[in-house]
Amino acid sequence: MHCLACYVAIASGALCLSVRAQGQNGPVDNNRIQKHLREMRANETGMMNVVPAEGEYLERLARKLKAKRVLEIGTSNGYSGIWMASALRETGGKLITLDIDEGRHSLAVKNFKAVGLEKIVDARLTDALKEAPEIEGPLDLVFIDAGKRDYITYLRIVLPKVRPGGVIAAHNVTDLADSMQDFL
Repeated sequence: MHCLACYVAIASGALCLSVRAQGQNGPVDNNRIQKHLREMRANETGMMNVVPAEGEYLERLARKLKAKRVLEIGTSNGYSGIWMASALRETGGKLITLDIDEGRHSLAVKNFKAVGLEKIVDARLTDALKEAPEIEGPLDLVFIDAGKRDYITYLRIVLPKVRPGGVIAAHNVTDLADSMQDFL
């Protein structure tokens, strides 16, 4: 299986990456963030979050890209968003994250505040299928982790908005591959 240009398997969930042609916001309190991320995994179950190795990968990727604009489709409780926003604090970037579920959105906003990243994150309670087309590019990184049957639609929406050298990452491409064959 592959996704456009390349495929990277990470831990159990696997991420699919698509690469298009080729500031500082203050120090990050990594201990506080890591402690909160561990607490989230222990206490906020059933969120279908990325595993820690995938979160670390997303953080390193945002840093390597020197990302300024990141879009996350599917916020859940903010777990993966915290990983990316940690890097964005260092690069001077911002994260726009979209979720349609009010409960998950509220939990994510609480979690972003708890780790001091709320100024980096624009968390929107919205239908990503309606909101994503309205978000202007260029985007440095897009992370898709929402309704699996809609992955291909999200890809078609965001691909023209990703800058040359930018990356599109998608979660669950191996464990839920049957529900996204058109995307793969």
